[in-house]
Amino acid sequence: MHTAGTTNQPGGPKPPSRSTGVLSDIRWFFVNAPRIPTLIHFRSDADRQNYSARIMQRLGIEVDEYAILNIHKIGINAPVRYVFEELLRWNGDSTCWPNHLAQVERVDDRLENIHLFLCGWRKYPFGLRRSVLGVKFIPLFDLNATWIQRVPPPSDCDNSRYLLYECSGGYPIGIFSIYVRSSIADQSETETTQAFLIVGFNFYGKEHLSRARILNKTWEAIHDRVTANVMNRFKQLCEWKFAKIQEGGAL
Repeated sequence: MHTAGTTNQPGGPKPPSRSTGVLSDIRWFFVNAPRIPTLIHFRSDADRQNYSARIMQRLGIEVDEYAILNIHKIGINAPVRYVFEELLRWNGDSTCWPNHLAQVERVDDRLENIHLFLCGWRKYPFGLRRSVLGVKFIPLFDLNATWIQRVPPPSDCDNSRYLLYECSGGYPIGIFSIYVRSSIADQSETETTQAFLIVGFNFYGKEHLSRARILNKTWEAIHDRVTANVMNRFKQLCEWKFAKIQEGGAL
């Protein structure tokens, strides 16, 4: 995989490679080891809860409503406003998302409601109807925005912006959020912007299944690898495009 970048000059950074199908999606998002680890690891549940609270209080949701909470983080050398504007372009043509495996469809071309279809399936294969073993997989995701913070509130000192969705569908999550803010020097953050991807896990609304360790570990292993690759590619795209703009070049 190409490393994060800013120009197309020989030896310089480059934009993310475009996936051409399901096999390349599997290669880039599942098999590929991301250059920068993004999953935040905590020494204890108390550390996780304290860290999460600093983000969750901005989003207005309760961590305890979900069995686990995965938080991924990556630094991006581009301004917060520009990074967020790039987020707002998320659609089925993104080079940062496995579109062939989870095809993105913005309902009425609006970011507030997004459907994701497994391999583009809008009907169940092999003549199956409505569900597979009682679980509905179409759409794979049904994301409904509860809030999109496009401009930081006057009291915000971190220049934060975010997308927050409630989720249903075949993929077992409860909330999905992408949050960006200015870096904080006291936390040894050196890039201009910090981007977070936050997921609350609730196994199809069945809390007793959420506590099953094997389900959690399997889900985390898949989710964390894909998320880390998505975030590495998003960093790569933002830094490349922003540098091109600074250079006055065409994208």
